[in-house]
Amino acid sequence: MYMNAYLTFDGRCEEAFRLYAQVLGGELPLMMRFSDGPGCEEIPEAERQRIMHARLQVGDQVLMGSDTCQGMPYEGVKGCSISVNVDSKADARRVFDGLAEGGKVVMPLEKTFWAAAFGALEDRFGVPWMINCEHDR
Repeated sequence: MYMNAYLTFDGRCEEAFRLYAQVLGGELPLMMRFSDGPGCEEIPEAERQRIMHARLQVGDQVLMGSDTCQGMPYEGVKGCSISVNVDSKADARRVFDGLAEGGKVVMPLEKTFWAAAFGALEDRFGVPWMINCEHDR
């Protein structure tokens, strides 16, 4: 068994996942639009290019997401954070800064009693992230 986070956006899934792939060093093997699926005639024309399903692959880790469509509620991401653990403080800084650009820093990236570097932020899409580096490398 394995579990993956699945993020929902209000029309910005493609933009978010392209940023995540760039910052996290991953690949986007799947970016399916609503227009790619059966029954898209029922979806308003303006929403058919939204993302039905996106898959980001970073090593053996997966992050998935989609956009909402008319009639689907969108409330943003609440009550959780995507936690990223990296192997060096340099990677922590690179990932933190890349995700924080245009967003809001909740806790600056700094040494803590449990980690060589830890920081929390909300990216420009409203997704909360925690970046953690346990070792001082």
